[in-house]
Amino acid sequence: MKHVFAGVLVIAFLLSSFKQANFDAPPPKHPNILWITCEDMSYQLGSFGNKIVKTPQLDQLAAEGTRYTNAFATAGVCAPSRSAIITGMYQQSIGTQHMRTLAASAVASDAYPPGFKGYSAVIPEYVKCFPEYLRAVGYYCTNNSKEDYQFEAPPTAWDESSTRAHWRNRPDKNQPFFAVFNFTVTHESQVWARSKEPLLVKPEEVTVPPYYPDTPEVRLDIARHLSNAMVMDQQAGKILEQLREDGLADNTIVFFFSDHGDGLPYVKREVTQRGLRVPFIIKNPFVPQNQRGKVDNQLISFVDLAPTLLSLAHIPIPKHLQGQAFLGEQKAKSSRKFVFAARDRMDSEYDRVRSVHDGRYQYLRNYMPEKPYYQNIRYRLQQPSMQSILKLKEAGQLNATQLRWFSSSKPTEELYDCQSDPHQFVNLADVAQYQQKLKEMRGIYDRWIQQVGDKAAEPEMEMVGGWWGGSDSPPQTQIPIISVNSSKIALTCATKGASIGYKKHWKDASWQVYSHPLELSQGDSLYVIAQRIGYRRSGIVIYPQL
Repeated sequence: MKHVFAGVLVIAFLLSSFKQANFDAPPPKHPNILWITCEDMSYQLGSFGNKIVKTPQLDQLAAEGTRYTNAFATAGVCAPSRSAIITGMYQQSIGTQHMRTLAASAVASDAYPPGFKGYSAVIPEYVKCFPEYLRAVGYYCTNNSKEDYQFEAPPTAWDESSTRAHWRNRPDKNQPFFAVFNFTVTHESQVWARSKEPLLVKPEEVTVPPYYPDTPEVRLDIARHLSNAMVMDQQAGKILEQLREDGLADNTIVFFFSDHGDGLPYVKREVTQRGLRVPFIIKNPFVPQNQRGKVDNQLISFVDLAPTLLSLAHIPIPKHLQGQAFLGEQKAKSSRKFVFAARDRMDSEYDRVRSVHDGRYQYLRNYMPEKPYYQNIRYRLQQPSMQSILKLKEAGQLNATQLRWFSSSKPTEELYDCQSDPHQFVNLADVAQYQQKLKEMRGIYDRWIQQVGDKAAEPEMEMVGGWWGGSDSPPQTQIPIISVNSSKIALTCATKGASIGYKKHWKDASWQVYSHPLELSQGDSLYVIAQRIGYRRSGIVIYPQL
C-alpha cells in the first residue's frame, strides 16, 4: 500500500513538473503586443550570423523567442513595404506601390510612420489600418517614431502617434496595448548623417560583398552601418527594460524586424533577396518553455503581419486581407509556399519589377527591360560609397561583377538559385536544365498577379486622377451623421469606407473607434469626426449642439 501511495505521489509530482515545464498559463484573450522595428537593415545581428556586430539585447530576445529566417518585405523601400504591413494588402493591389506619389504618399504615411509628409493614396473603401480593429475591441494603440511628420493621420488609426507615444500613457493600466517603437538610426541617411559619431566596428574588419569595389569609402560606410545597428540594439534594449520594469515582460508578445534590407547601395530599393529578406524575431511568453529559443524556416511575408496580430488578439480576420496568419487561433492550415514582392517608381526613377520567392529560387519579371538595374537617385548620392563606386565606374576600374548593376538593359525574366548563388549573379532563365523551374515560377507569378491585381499597369497620373476625380487635391470626408433613438446613439458617414471616431469629453487624448451604438449619461456630450484613408478629415459634429 505504501508503494502504491508513493507511486501516486511520484506520478503527481511528475505531472506537476511536466505541466510547469511545458505548459505556461494560457494567453489572455487580448494579450499585449509590442513591436520594435528598425529601418533599412538586413541580417546585421549576432543572432543572425553577423560575427562583427555586438547586439546582445536582440540576441537575448532571439534566445528567449523564435528566430524566423525567411521573413520578406513586399518591397525594398519603406513606404510601399509599410503600406503592406499596415493594411495586410500588397501595395500594387491598392495603389500604394510607388515611393511617394505626388502629395499622395503610400498609406504608410498616414498610419505607420516613417513615410512622406502628405496625404495617403485613396485605397479601396474596405481597406483599413489594422490597429483600428484592435482599438475597436479595447486596445490602446501607440506608434512611436523618432521623427516628426506633418500629415493628417486617420484619428481611428492610433490612440497616439508621436515621438512621445508609449504604452505607459494609457489611462487604464489594465488596458491591453499594441505599441510600436520604430528606430531610425539604421536608416540609409544615418550612414552620412552620423559620420562624426564614434565607430563601433573597424572598417578593416568588415566583409566587402563582391558587388562592391574594395575602397576606403565602401569599408567606412559598411562599418558605419554596422555601428548604427549596434546603437539600435542599445535603443531596443531600453524598451525591453521598460517592459520588465513595468512587470509586463511575461504577458507581452514582442516582435522585432526591419522594414526591408540594408540602406546601402545595390541593396536598398532592390527587389532581389538582399533587398527583401530581414531579421525577424518573436518572443511569445505564452508558449511552453521547451519551444523557445528555436529557429523557424517557414516563409513569412509582411502582408502576413496584420492577420497574425489579429489572430493573436482573437479578432476575426477580415476576408479581404491578402496575407495569412502564421500564429494564433486563426493560423493558416498550411505554411506559405511563396512570397511576392514588387518594385515601382523610386523617387524620380521609374521601373516595374515583380518577384516570386519559394525559399530557394527567386523569379523576377522585368516589365521595363530596356532600363538598367541602376537608378540615379539623388538622395543615395550622399553616400560616400556610392560616390566612390561611380567614380571607379567612370574610370573603367570596376570588374565585370561590379559592373553588372550598371548594365544598359536587363532580361524580361530572371531566375536565381539563392542557395548556391546568394548574391544572384547567375541568371538561370536561359539554362536548359532550369526551364521546368522557370515555367513553374512563371505560372505562380501569373496566377498571383491576376488574383491580387496590379495598379502599376495604369500610368501614375491617371491613377491619381481616378483617386481625386480630376481634382488636384484630396477630397474631404463628409461630416458624420448622429442619429438618436431613445437612449441609443448611432453614427454614420456618407463617405464610403470612412472610419468614425468619437469622444465623450473634449479633453480626452484620443478619438475612440465607433463600432456599435452608444449610450450617453445625463449631462454627457459627444464629439464625432470621420475620415477615409486618403481623404481629408471631416468637420467635427457635437451632440447635443452647443
